[in-house]
Order: sequence, then structure tokens, then C-alpha cells
Amino acid sequence: MAQKPSTPKGTRDFSPIEMSRRNYIFDTIRQVFGLFGYRQIETPAMENLSTLMGKYGEEGDKLLFKILNSGDFMRGVTPEALAGDPAPLAAKLCDRGLRYDLTVPFARFVVQHREDLQMPFKRFQIQPVWRADRPQKGRYREFYQCDADVVGSDSLVNEIELLQIIDEVFRRLRVRVAIKLNNRKVLAGIAELIGQPDKLIDITVAIDKIDKIGLEKVEAELAERGLDADAIACLRPLLQIDGTTIERLDKLAALLAPSQIGTLGVEELKTVIEGTEALGLEARLDLDVSLARGLNYYTGTIIEVKALDTEMGSISGGGRYDNLTGVFGMPGLSGVGISFGADRIYDVLNALNLYPEETGRSTRVLFANFGDAEAMASMKIIKQLRAAGISAEIYPDNVKMKKQISYANALAVPFFAMIGESELANGTISVKNMTTGEQSTVSPDQLIEMLG
Repeated sequence: MAQKPSTPKGTRDFSPIEMSRRNYIFDTIRQVFGLFGYRQIETPAMENLSTLMGKYGEEGDKLLFKILNSGDFMRGVTPEALAGDPAPLAAKLCDRGLRYDLTVPFARFVVQHREDLQMPFKRFQIQPVWRADRPQKGRYREFYQCDADVVGSDSLVNEIELLQIIDEVFRRLRVRVAIKLNNRKVLAGIAELIGQPDKLIDITVAIDKIDKIGLEKVEAELAERGLDADAIACLRPLLQIDGTTIERLDKLAALLAPSQIGTLGVEELKTVIEGTEALGLEARLDLDVSLARGLNYYTGTIIEVKALDTEMGSISGGGRYDNLTGVFGMPGLSGVGISFGADRIYDVLNALNLYPEETGRSTRVLFANFGDAEAMASMKIIKQLRAAGISAEIYPDNVKMKKQISYANALAVPFFAMIGESELANGTISVKNMTTGEQSTVSPDQLIEMLG
């Protein structure tokens, strides 16, 4: 018995309706990126493993999909090597791997093409990435990332513009969001202020959970991670700052005044928040000193976006980094970027039913097939409609009308056109509105006007 066909675990097929919805998201993001002067690049699905390895930490390296070398790749491999540690064997058998994200390939691109790039360089990229992760709800082995980055500029104007991009994308998608902001320098200042600068990662990993587990449990975890009671007591007022965003900024500035790096972080946050609010924002902008995503590479602003009307993790995020290209021998190039989680945005739009009504509908009018002469007359009209930018098609077979109308209904085609004997003789078209059931007889020009 033949094996039932299936996709590999952690991957998905997308139907025409799903693809039209996904393209609605991608097209919206692409248009907004273009509006702000970001230019599209693409990088190959596979990169040299030397490019990818060591950039994502030990756990990330394990999640890379490696590609076997072509040809006689087993030559020189001993039985002992086959029975031993798989990591050195993989290094011998594989020179390439599927990209894990878009950031490392972008860094490689900038270094490789630096002579041809105008700095600052604003790029966007919308492509799939692959991770050999354990598949579970909302986590796939193949998924899309939509990234925008500007490199070669330290200006906080870039952060303000990226927040405008986030706001505009979600305004167009009609998703209400909260944009949470923090700064790595603020977190470093907090660690310095409580006398534990070497415990920055421990502190931030714990306080990042404050929304989920509450202050009391965060403090218990900090104690487990080696912070003494005085340090925890010193940290408490920083985590309990209240008031408006500007009031909280002022309180944070006062608390972090003894820390030079902390003060710099507050000043950067103030510039970004005041600049963003001066331009106007539909999204809710929140200062969140517990926000600690991407600490292994973010050096300044940290951004995270959450939907307000449905339970979902982060649907967009990003931040400032100071040395994107350093690992490829081009140190000191600062950049800032954001990434939209297309798959999670898709789930949000589905949950809130926010797709425009026409999404998923490609054909505007379907012509019935009454026979060879009528079909040829219909196809001449269809050519005129397509020239006018109106999507039209003909049912290919001369079968019972009930079957042809069922096909139109199944595809949610809004108009059904008929050229039968009398219409052929009169040079007219009978058109049925599939929503209202109304039927009218029109000329080709009137049909173009009706559907245009």
C-alpha cells in the first residue's frame, strides 16, 4: 500500500485562500517599508556553515539544518567517526546549511558588498528561514521573517522612523497594538546601581518574567540567582515606577542618576519617545524597564510589539546593535532593525477576522460556457476585461449550467456572465450579481464600467 503523502513535521502547505491572506500581510509590510525608503534584498536559502556557525550560541548551532555535501561525501569517514560524536562528523560532511534567520546573512551581505553600498544602508528582506526545532503550536521549522534594518548610522532618528513603520503597518492591518520600549543601557545602569553589574543577564532574565509571574516570584528567583536582600530591595522601586510614560521616564532618570550608562540610556529613551509622540502614533507606547529581549546582541533601544485584542506573544520587535558585522571582520558598524512575525500576525488577523472582504477572491467575473461559438465570443470580452485590469475567466467545459454556477459560488466569484444564442446575436452580455441575485443585460463597455 502506498504511503499517505504528507509534509515534513514543522512545515505547512498553504491553500489559495491562505496564500491570499499571507500576501495581504506581506504586501502591506512591503509597501510600508518602501514608503520609508527601505530597499529590498534577497540572500540565498543556504549559506556556508562557516557563515552561520557560532553566531547563535551553542543551542542555536544545534538548530541549524545542515546540507550534506554532494558527490562522494563519505570518502575518508572511518567507522569510528560514524560511531562517535556527531558534531565533528557533521562538520566533515556538510559545508552548507539553511539560513537560521535573516540577520546573519544580512551582516555577511553588508561586508561582502560594502564597496557597492551607500551608507547608511536601509534594507528590507521578506524570506523564509529554517530551524531544526521541535515543532509545536505556533512554532515551525520553516517560517517567514520580515526584517528592516538601517546600518551605518548612530542617529536615533532611525529608531523614531522604525516605530513609525510599526505603527503604520498595524494601522493598515487594523490591529491595535502596544509598543513596549526599553534600552540595554538602562538595564546595565540598573545592574550597576544595585551593585551587581556582573549579574546583568541573571537580573534581566528574572525581571523579564514580571508580567507572567509577578514581582514577588521575580524577587524569589533573583535570590536563587545569588542576589542579596539589599540588592533586591534596591531594585524594587525601579520595577514599581508608575505614572504616564514621561512621568516614569523622569522617575527613572532620578533613580539612575548615579549611573552614567543608565543616565545615557534614559536620555536615549526620552529622545525616541518624545520624537515619536511629536509625530503622532496610533499604537500605545509603553516604557517597560523589565523588557530584556535580545540582550546578547542589542546595545541600545529594545522594541517589542503585542496585539491588544487577542492573546498572542510578541508579533514584532527589534532594537539597536553596535557590531552587526564585527564577526565578519568589519567592526564598529552600528545598526538598528525591526522584524515582523508574519505567522503570528496571520494568526492575529484570523482570530480578529480583520481581512478585507475581497481577500482570497481573485476572479471578479466568471463567463458561462454554452458552446464553441459562445465561448469564443466570451473570450474576446474577457481579453478586453483583463486589459482593463479586471480579473475574468471562462468555465472551460460546456457542461450543465448548475455545475458552472456551483463553481462560481464555491470560488465566491461576485459576477456570473452569460453569452448565449440571443446575446451572441445582439452583441450583449447577461450578468448576474451573485450576492443580490439581480440580473441585467449590458454591452461590453458597460460591463467594463460596471466591474472597473
